[in-house]
Amino acid sequence: MKKLLFLVVLAGLIALFFAADLDRNFSLQALQESQARFASLRATSPWLVGGAFMLVYVAMAALSLPGAAIMTLAGGALFGLVTGTVLVSFASSLGATLAFLASRYVLRDSVQRRFGDRLKAINDGMARDGAFYLFTLRLVPVFPFFLVNLLVGLTPIRTATYYWVSQIGMLPATIVYVNAGTQIGQLDSLAGILSPPLLLSFALLGIFPWMARAFGRFLARRRVYARWRRPRTFDRNLVVIGAGAAGLVSAYIAAAVKARVTLIEGHKMGGDCLNYGCVPSKALIRTAKLAHQIRHADHYGLDAATPRFSFATVMNRVRDVIRAIEPHDSVERYTKLGVEVLQGHATLKDPWTVELTLPDGSTRTLTTRSIVLATGARPTVPALPGLDTVDYVTSDTLWDRLSQAPELPARIAVLGGGPIGCELAQCLARLGARVTVVEAAPRLLVREDEEVSDVAREALERNGVTVLTQHEALRCERADGSQALVTRGAQGEYRTAFDLLLCAVGRTPRIEGYGLEQLGIPTARTVVTNDYLETLYPNIFAAGDVAGPYQFTHMAAHQAWYAAVNALFGRFRRFKVDYSLVPAATFIDPEIARVGLNEAEARSRGIAYETTRYGIDDLDRAIADGAAQGFIKVLTVPGKDRILGVTIVGEHAADLLAEYVLAMKHRLGLNRILGTVHVYPTLAEANKYVAGEWRRAHAPQKVLAWLERYHAWNRGR
Repeated sequence: MKKLLFLVVLAGLIALFFAADLDRNFSLQALQESQARFASLRATSPWLVGGAFMLVYVAMAALSLPGAAIMTLAGGALFGLVTGTVLVSFASSLGATLAFLASRYVLRDSVQRRFGDRLKAINDGMARDGAFYLFTLRLVPVFPFFLVNLLVGLTPIRTATYYWVSQIGMLPATIVYVNAGTQIGQLDSLAGILSPPLLLSFALLGIFPWMARAFGRFLARRRVYARWRRPRTFDRNLVVIGAGAAGLVSAYIAAAVKARVTLIEGHKMGGDCLNYGCVPSKALIRTAKLAHQIRHADHYGLDAATPRFSFATVMNRVRDVIRAIEPHDSVERYTKLGVEVLQGHATLKDPWTVELTLPDGSTRTLTTRSIVLATGARPTVPALPGLDTVDYVTSDTLWDRLSQAPELPARIAVLGGGPIGCELAQCLARLGARVTVVEAAPRLLVREDEEVSDVAREALERNGVTVLTQHEALRCERADGSQALVTRGAQGEYRTAFDLLLCAVGRTPRIEGYGLEQLGIPTARTVVTNDYLETLYPNIFAAGDVAGPYQFTHMAAHQAWYAAVNALFGRFRRFKVDYSLVPAATFIDPEIARVGLNEAEARSRGIAYETTRYGIDDLDRAIADGAAQGFIKVLTVPGKDRILGVTIVGEHAADLLAEYVLAMKHRLGLNRILGTVHVYPTLAEANKYVAGEWRRAHAPQKVLAWLERYHAWNRGR
């Protein structure tokens, strides 16, 4: 109501201005005719006239009324160049700030609430560079200043910043107009002030800040590179260090555009995903799922049985899967694509020189225009007392240990209840191990909504996993041939006996040993980069796990495109990394997949949302497959079908998520999904049904009531 009353008052003042025909007084002819009278008044009461002039100017600028140009001319005509410039400069800046505040008060909250996710990039840009953009706009008077006031009021720029930037930015145009006002008698029209040469001058003035910024960037680059001697020529256009997902994609893109590129890998091609992560874990998960289905074959109308298998054969299959996928990431394939692949350890000697230590101990020196660091991450080993005295593995070393073991260890403790810990705990339990998961947080998968964490816990416990949440790991103990993990929970200390301890508490980026310290490249937990994935040196980039903030194979590949393109073509155009949509999945049974916001995130960020839910237990194909469990939960803008986020729990959840990633990427709402034909019977129909649930919840009840009356009338009732 306050905002409505405020709008009514503003509208009333503007209407009164035009109703009283006051706009006729703000014309060049009226100013010329009344110049002598106002000059006489100024001579009699200079302070009163000056104060009145400022008040009128502030009011007109605040109400966005026409006539600001005439008032600026009047400043020059009445007060001269110096005094007129001072009065107009402060009055115009005060009025502009009042208009800015009015727009912010009336519109900003509602606009940000409705379009907050779309405006995030603009908000971030204004928070970072708002003063620069505003200054550029103020220098070019061709752009209507009243629109600048209203539109910038919708952004998060600080009021004080808005005022002083406006004060300085409008000064050149103010001086031009005030000076023209001192010669008011010689003006025929306002068009005479803005002559083509003057307009060109303002345009050049508007370009100047961008030129200054580019020059500043040039100086910064020179300062960064000052202590290094740049080679006159380069052996290569790009050197990529690391042949995981980010490195492979970076090298592939460079070769595709015919750049000379060298890919350096110190261990195995394919990186962690192929050799220790995604591929072997999913192969083992599939075998474990089949063992589980055999054990519960009565669910499918068959006789339940105990699965019989050799664990060595199971691990042979895991190795076979890796070998089958290896050619996709092999030296031979990338060599055929035009990539020079070298084995060895790379060290940066300067921003353009890479020293390669070969397996035989010899070294080679490579010079390159640009470098992409794609060195990945390694499992984090916690500083746990006694850890070195017990048999422990990480998600990397687990596979060698299992391959060498004749049987699966009987008791396995998993330290960490994140995606890796949950996936491995469930599949190892399904293969016959007694598994205990220890998690310090109150629940598993803490980044998901609570109900999703509950589903994960129930799924693990249903498969025989003991879940200990809110248990802090204290130490490991080994005595008389037995091993135990000691934790502290609500009931005090608790001992978990194990034959093998799996540490799954996260991954640490590989940043040591590559010469980053000698070059002074900042590192925190990751290599510090800007929005373009540039490090301290604009020709050295980082992508994938070593750059963060996400440690997903698909995000490493996504970042690699930006790193490679910016490295090769950044002198012409650079691209900021797009993190607006980051899908993720946890491959337990049932699968958990998500993109965009979940409810916990929306609440923490104060984003309004509606929830639409569809239970997969009602889906025909899920019932037929014996997989009738889980749900789809979609968050939308209140009253709209625009998708803010989706969480799916159920069979093939990660595959089902792709439709929502596409829809959100291209701003397609639930109505578009509802209007898309989905094959029957498929799990993908669930996506259509949840859209139908949203549509039913937003059906126009009044229209339906009238339709009911119409049909009754049509039946003659």
